Amino acid sequence: IRKKGFWARLKGKPTLSVAVFSVIALGCLFSNLIINHDPAELFLMNVNEAPNAEFWFGTDSLGRDIYSIIWYGGRASIFIGLMSAAVITLIGVSYGCLSGVASGVVDSAMMRAVELLQSVPVLLSLLLILSLMGKPNELTIALVIGVTGWHVRSEVRQIRNSEYILASRCMGARFPFIMRKHLIPNFVSAIMFVVISSISTSMAMEATLSFLGLGLPVDVLSWGSMLALADRALLLNSWWVILIPGVFLVVTLLSITSIGHYFRKRSNQGPSNL
Repeated sequence: IRKKGFWARLKGKPTLSVAVFSVIALGCLFSNLIINHDPAELFLMNVNEAPNAEFWFGTDSLGRDIYSIIWYGGRASIFIGLMSAAVITLIGVSYGCLSGVASGVVDSAMMRAVELLQSVPVLLSLLLILSLMGKPNELTIALVIGVTGWHVRSEVRQIRNSEYILASRCMGARFPFIMRKHLIPNFVSAIMFVVISSISTSMAMEATLSFLGLGLPVDVLSWGSMLALADRALLLNSWWVILIPGVFLVVTLLSITSIGHYFRKRSNQGPSNL
């Protein structure tokens, strides 16, 4: 049998998206090596300067170097995305597994509870919880977004009625065994889709909250807090203050979404019988 070549194996995989996201993530992680100004320093003599030789991406209304903030502030945005995804995965997988193997009455009650929570707009829930937690920071926003955004029940339910699950239950297998040996291995692709798409959704939500003035304070450097200055930038016609952070955010979200759709395609191929 002739083996596939390197490029043939990459066909259909989100190679470009992985490469783009890796470059952005590594740039943020090692931002100290590539920034050319202190991201927190206020250059009061260079407020709202367009991109030039000294400030490659220009400066904002506070006189901060946008190029340096992009890379340094990306740490906070990516951290929020990763932490929120971890919370979403932990709660969603646990709840979904319990629902997936529970009896019909218990499953119905658990799903009614989820539907009740989902009937409340996510943004309203976020505002309510954040108002009770005081001044927000990266960790609190990540936890709040994670707590209000979990859902993987449909993937578990799809596998629930598989023959090998029914056979295992008839043989007296307990829930921990079924979850470890059957449920988790068979919807790992679906879980990966939830994890990756949750990173994208959480980063977008953080940017939305900051844009509305309800997320991270302006002095906390992140892509969302940069967009919080958008109203000022519109009044002053400082297009670079909105466009450049927005492009970085959109490109990152599109890359993550593309990776997530790849795992969604894999999960739609159906569970593998172990």
